[in-house]
Amino acid sequence: MDTTPKQKPYAATGTEASWHRGWILTDAKREKFRQTSLKSQAAKARAMRGECNKPKHPIPTPRLDPCTLMPKRRPNGLRALSLFSGGGGLDIGFDRAGYEHVASYDILPLVANVLGEAWPERRVIAGDAGDVTQMDWRIYRERVDVLHGGPPCQPFSHAGSRAGAADVRDMIPELVRAVVEIRPRAFVCENVSGLATKQFARYLQAVLFEPLSRNYTIRMFILEAASFGVPQRRKRVFFVGFSNKQAAERFCEPTPTHVWDSATTKLSKTMGAREALGLDTLGFDGLAPTIRSGLTGPRHSTSVVNSATSLRDWNALGIWPNGVAPDRHAASLFVAKGGHYRLSLADCMVLQGFPADWPIKPPVYKALGLIGNSVAPPMGYAVACAVAKALSMPPNRTRTTSSSREARHGRAYGVRLRGSLK
Repeated sequence: MDTTPKQKPYAATGTEASWHRGWILTDAKREKFRQTSLKSQAAKARAMRGECNKPKHPIPTPRLDPCTLMPKRRPNGLRALSLFSGGGGLDIGFDRAGYEHVASYDILPLVANVLGEAWPERRVIAGDAGDVTQMDWRIYRERVDVLHGGPPCQPFSHAGSRAGAADVRDMIPELVRAVVEIRPRAFVCENVSGLATKQFARYLQAVLFEPLSRNYTIRMFILEAASFGVPQRRKRVFFVGFSNKQAAERFCEPTPTHVWDSATTKLSKTMGAREALGLDTLGFDGLAPTIRSGLTGPRHSTSVVNSATSLRDWNALGIWPNGVAPDRHAASLFVAKGGHYRLSLADCMVLQGFPADWPIKPPVYKALGLIGNSVAPPMGYAVACAVAKALSMPPNRTRTTSSSREARHGRAYGVRLRGSLK
């Protein structure tokens, strides 16, 4: 009898994954890629031999401290459970908003290293034990006030095939199951803004709204990371549900604290990418393109480029987004084409809104996977604060009538989507 553990299809990686689609390359294109790879290898070898033993550009000191975007609040007495914790973006936001986490779950083993080092006292369940599909969540009933999580975004991302429920990585049904079994006072689900498009309207109705609307008033809205001081173009959709009608009515969608492209406001200005990283001015600055996850695709990529357009934007900023270095010193020794500033892991964390001392470490492709897949912590913090404010009064345990439930569902589904589900 074969006792070898079977690989779970939703946890597969590389070319063996069911969602992998190889490129069809002509001989000319294949040769072009080969020459590019050889040149990159040669440049790295020269740097490793010490031929670039003096920094080719100064090592900058970042001007942005992401912790200033999410001031630490006093404990609010609310208990949170984290699913799909990843690099800890939502966990950081909720922690700094005053919540106490009872546990964090993720199928990636390296999550235990990051969150375990950041919060030694935290219960972190990672690897096979962190597989949410195998959990009986009823053990957390009456122990959790707010459940939060960002299920894998690949089934809905514009950067993928957008297969939705047909993609084995679709874990939104598992988050819904956790909510049903735990019955928290509130839940927060985050994902890429592509999930809020018309293509997935029926999916959301069947998978999320119908199973939960009997017991929860659900709000759906889109936030932009730059509206909360994060120097990156990054839109995300949030679903926030409350079991108590009064709490739902008190909830207000987080309002921007910062602005990037307007001088006619009293809001603080979001720094551009160069200013945030402490780079010299070029007479031009802008928000960083969306940082790509290094764990997507068949190869172990150390690039954060997700499209040809984003590469042009990085080039305009004078920042080299390919071959991210493990630290700023290494980046200074291996200068990119055109004298562009080469990114390091620490730089990517600044651009994503992570604290400078957050313990995400090499190998680079794994670190970028955690960073690029994460919620920008200041954006998660804004949502966490808004939820805490709505829950600040004791829940009303008055039984809700079926007619009021229908009204709640009709009012909540698709609200304030700025036309996304019309």
